[in-house]
Amino acid sequence: MTEHYDSAWDGDYDDDAFDRKYEEWRRRDWMTWLSEKLSFPFEVERKEDMEENPFDPGRGPFSVGRRMQAVSLDEEHWKYGMVVRVTDGKKKGAIPLADVEVTSKTNPNYWPVREYVVWSANH
Repeated sequence: MTEHYDSAWDGDYDDDAFDRKYEEWRRRDWMTWLSEKLSFPFEVERKEDMEENPFDPGRGPFSVGRRMQAVSLDEEHWKYGMVVRVTDGKKKGAIPLADVEVTSKTNPNYWPVREYVVWSANH
């Protein structure tokens, strides 16, 4: 039996739930928590890249809109936060975890990644 995840904090519906969740995130050791929660590999889609020009026709692997496999959690970067190792075909790289979304909401990794992404955007 799978445990039900309370996603009331996600969206514009319940500000109190978001505030409670944010306080939980503020105290969280993200590296430890994500290491315990994530199970690799899993598919992600890159949703953001603050340094990429979206109009550049030469965009390649790991660019916004690409789907790739997250294969491991890397160390925390001073500028980008938590980093995830990814593969896109035969290419290997590392991208900020805050830039991705797990492609399937039914994947057990979806909500842990979503929590980190939302926390990262709001702190």
